[in-house]
Amino acid sequence: MSTATQETDTLIDPDVFAGRIYIDGEWVEGGGGSIASIEPATGETLVQVGMADAADVARAAASAARAQQEWAATPHPARAAVLRRAAQLWEQHAEEIMGWNIREVGAIPPLAGFALHVTAAECYEASSLPSAPLGTILSSEEPRLSLAQQVPVGVVGVISPFNVPLILGIRAVAPALALGNAVLLKPDPRTVVTGGVSMVRIFEEAGLPKGILQLVPGGAEVGEAMVADPHVRVVAFTGSTRAGRAVGELAGRHLTRAHLELGGNSAFLVREDADVDQAVNLATWGAFLHQGQICMTVGRHIVHESLFEEYVAKLAAKADSMVVGDPAAGQVHLGPLIDETQRDRVHTLVQDAVAQGARLAAGGTYEQLFYRPTVLANPPKDAAAYCDEVFGPVASVVSFSTDDEAVELAGATDYGLSLGIISRDAMKAYDLAKRIPTGIVHINDQTVNDEANAPFGGVGASGTGSRHGGAQANIDAFTETRWITMRREPGQYPL
Repeated sequence: MSTATQETDTLIDPDVFAGRIYIDGEWVEGGGGSIASIEPATGETLVQVGMADAADVARAAASAARAQQEWAATPHPARAAVLRRAAQLWEQHAEEIMGWNIREVGAIPPLAGFALHVTAAECYEASSLPSAPLGTILSSEEPRLSLAQQVPVGVVGVISPFNVPLILGIRAVAPALALGNAVLLKPDPRTVVTGGVSMVRIFEEAGLPKGILQLVPGGAEVGEAMVADPHVRVVAFTGSTRAGRAVGELAGRHLTRAHLELGGNSAFLVREDADVDQAVNLATWGAFLHQGQICMTVGRHIVHESLFEEYVAKLAAKADSMVVGDPAAGQVHLGPLIDETQRDRVHTLVQDAVAQGARLAAGGTYEQLFYRPTVLANPPKDAAAYCDEVFGPVASVVSFSTDDEAVELAGATDYGLSLGIISRDAMKAYDLAKRIPTGIVHINDQTVNDEANAPFGGVGASGTGSRHGGAQANIDAFTETRWITMRREPGQYPL
């Protein structure tokens, strides 16, 4: 179908993709059969989505490798034009794609809208990469031209999670494509339409050549096949720390470069000079947005002892006032958790914390997949709800008496993704932040922030040091460095 026709019709047509995967520019049946895409708010089947198997991955990777060289040789204005066109298409089809995001992922409309905004911005940002400087002239002790050149890695594997599938997929897909690579995309099986089909359809309509973007949804078998395939030179994985360790271990065995953006348990420090109402407003967003299913979510609220009781009371009141329900049926603050497994894990963590001595100030109950926003006051420091990533709407609040104690509490974790500090003295807050190892710091803001041109990633158990976002981080992630020298005449050697 032509671009002009498609823009006035449905972009994501189940008659085209239902039960199929996307290899070499064609929607085909996958070796993994098909599964139902379930709306978590209602339990309704939205559509059957195709699943790949290891043989499909091998076929897709070989096809991508064949197509990639011609794409890399495409003049940079043409590659940039595809990325700009993709950005425009995200904007033009925002309402339709938001609908899938709301129903398939369980995102409330404001979050679904934000995801579309960032997704388009990622493509606009990536459109500058084809013309970015991709080399450096080096000094040489020999009479020759010496330079370092950034060249495409070839084929990039992208493994994206269920929680924010648009942003967490496109931030690797767009720059990898822009820099001349081909991409194999494996979205979470629970969010294949939002995190996979929508991207394929956008780039199809944007004019991306066949074979450059392949869609291979599936489970662990498919991810393992992608990491192990000899055509795949870089894997960009976003997901839990547990799964990331497995990906990193497998990548190491196959000498595949792995960029791992993993879990978090972000701290939110509220100093004694903070305004409690402002802090609670920020904390509500940071702790409960998208049902807490965000890697940057505020997990640990570390509040000065003089403000502690007021903070807990006001955060609990805010939690109790929030509306939880189907985001497709009306205005709500929280939608559903993704599935029963996640709901039961969250509830077990909450119950265990209470059994260990935490005070349940709000929430701790659910209906179907709708979990009430929950506030735990003074949980033990070894309670899993406090020290682990919950990935649910659970705020654990503890107190501190001195800045040194606050720093110690904030740093007492394996994770190191995002950090928020609230204080009337921003420079003092910055001094504290320098003592707490995280990849992201927000002074006088909560921890959930994202911009396409900003480097994003964590330290410790939150990542391996790679970053998404910004020209230099993306170039580093999706290119290889090649040393090149040139002489006017062949060199002379003594042997």
